[in-house]
Amino acid sequence: MRQAERERQLAALRERIGGLAPEAAGRPVLPFDVEPIDHHLPGGGLRLGAVHEVLAAGPVDGEGALAALFAAAILARLPGPVLWCLASRDLFAPGLAAVGLHPDRVLYAETRREAEVLPTMEEGLRHRGLAAVVGEVARLGLTPSRRLQLAAEGSGSLALVIRRWGAAVPEPNAAATRWAVTAAPSAALPVPGLSRARWTVALVRARGAEPRTWLLEAPDAKGRLRVPADLADRPVAAPARRAAAG
Repeated sequence: MRQAERERQLAALRERIGGLAPEAAGRPVLPFDVEPIDHHLPGGGLRLGAVHEVLAAGPVDGEGALAALFAAAILARLPGPVLWCLASRDLFAPGLAAVGLHPDRVLYAETRREAEVLPTMEEGLRHRGLAAVVGEVARLGLTPSRRLQLAAEGSGSLALVIRRWGAAVPEPNAAATRWAVTAAPSAALPVPGLSRARWTVALVRARGAEPRTWLLEAPDAKGRLRVPADLADRPVAAPARRAAAG
């Protein structure tokens, strides 16, 4: 056990040291078009040709619904076909379409075994015809994440890994960013009715940026997040350091 813990600490240290290096100049990014987020991220957005991790966070998101919608909203703003790898197809296609990811753009790879999801992602990332590859897994370790990163760098595709189970136990890995999305209370209306849903979007870890959290309106039909008009740029507390340690 001591040896395993030591290896984990060494892996985390190597990752942090690697994160001190500046991002390669000229690498394309996908901006969120949300000024506080893009201003905070190195390069002004999500780096393409890289792996990004999204955690299913909070007691009401055990099946990763918000994490999947967050990923779909990102992909809605990125043109081209998307490969979505998962062990069992339980995605609600109309929900993805509601945040801008049309079903006609999505190719599903149902592996039936979770152990096959990451290898399927890696294979997909090696094909340059895909805009992005998504995978749903419980864990993302250092070695498989490095393999995904190398494949993403080679093709320039965006890789999104949704941690639907076991997300409460962060692991050191090669993901460029780690995000967590939870539901937040909606704004009160002066008259009875439904207001726009709100999310707490946390940048738990990123190379070259400090953890930070924003309160945002849920994506619209084109995948666009927005800072609520009544809040402007007012980030809330940074995520817990325990979660950022992985």
